[in-house]
Amino acid sequence: MERCTRCGFPDTRPGIIFKGGVCQACLNYEKRKYVDWNERWNDFRKLSEMYRNGNRYDCIIPVSGGKDSYFLIHTATEMGLKPLCVTVTDPFTHTKAGIHNLSNLLNTFGINHWQYRINEDLFRRTTRAAFEDKGEPLKFIEYAIYTIPVMLARALNIGLVIFGENSGYEYGSREEDTFDADPDIVSIIEKCRSEKSWWATRGVTGEEIESILPPGEWDKEVQAIYMSYFRPWSSVTHLEIARKYGFKDLDDTGEWFRKGTIEQFEQIDSKGYLFHLWMKYPKFGFQRVSDIASRRVREGAMTLRQAQAQIFDKDPVCDPIAKKDFADFCGYDEGEMWEVINKWWSPNVPRD
Repeated sequence: MERCTRCGFPDTRPGIIFKGGVCQACLNYEKRKYVDWNERWNDFRKLSEMYRNGNRYDCIIPVSGGKDSYFLIHTATEMGLKPLCVTVTDPFTHTKAGIHNLSNLLNTFGINHWQYRINEDLFRRTTRAAFEDKGEPLKFIEYAIYTIPVMLARALNIGLVIFGENSGYEYGSREEDTFDADPDIVSIIEKCRSEKSWWATRGVTGEEIESILPPGEWDKEVQAIYMSYFRPWSSVTHLEIARKYGFKDLDDTGEWFRKGTIEQFEQIDSKGYLFHLWMKYPKFGFQRVSDIASRRVREGAMTLRQAQAQIFDKDPVCDPIAKKDFADFCGYDEGEMWEVINKWWSPNVPRD
């Protein structure tokens, strides 16, 4: 495994680009100093004006209630947009902090909210299938997080959907930045449909797959965009903004001191979800700790040496509460969980 000489991120992330020992995420971050952010903000203003419709809602914004959700709503309302929020939620145990943050976000900004909850039987079947056959437990709902907002936008005749960061650009699997999320949405829809035959082998019907997809072909009735093109994407800044509006982390509620993490404010909404993020470790030799630490280094909030120490110490650790919550919902005992985990453990990844 090669690690970026600037931020410590590994080259085992699928699709990541490395050049001369430096990951593309760092190279892309370096480009920020050459961006005219005022010009991009004006571009966002013009785009927003195109989609003002005089109705109750100008746009749909997917939110979880996390710090990035606060930043998105803060930024959109600063522009004068009237958003409808949508949350694609999961049936794992939700934290007090997560419940507070979503409710507080909506009430603070006076935003109406639409919640999409996949029925528990379908969620359980798709999660077990993806965990056992792909080593990617929440594959189905992660499709839905992108497809449901555009499906709703089309149904309500709302022309604009605002997503957060362009993850391919921000985290190093593409070199060109863009605001246009439509090609990625189309790719997700096509990939989901292309997997129908595999899902069918696990008892998931084509009708159930289509239940999370916009009907028919993509016809540009909806423009999906990435806010990270118009405003520098920053965990540090977003947390500061969120706290001003009443955001709470797990330290504030004192409910859960997580293991295998280096913070208490990222991905804190539901417990079982964290296990999905850890599953990158047995497959690729890194998990959320590497993700977060490398971002902190790029933003100047952590040194490379500090990041390396945290990664070495905590990347292998799976939080036991998250694993139990995932197992309990899906119906696995401890032995069955490890049987599947071991199936996906790469020979190149060390074990404790």
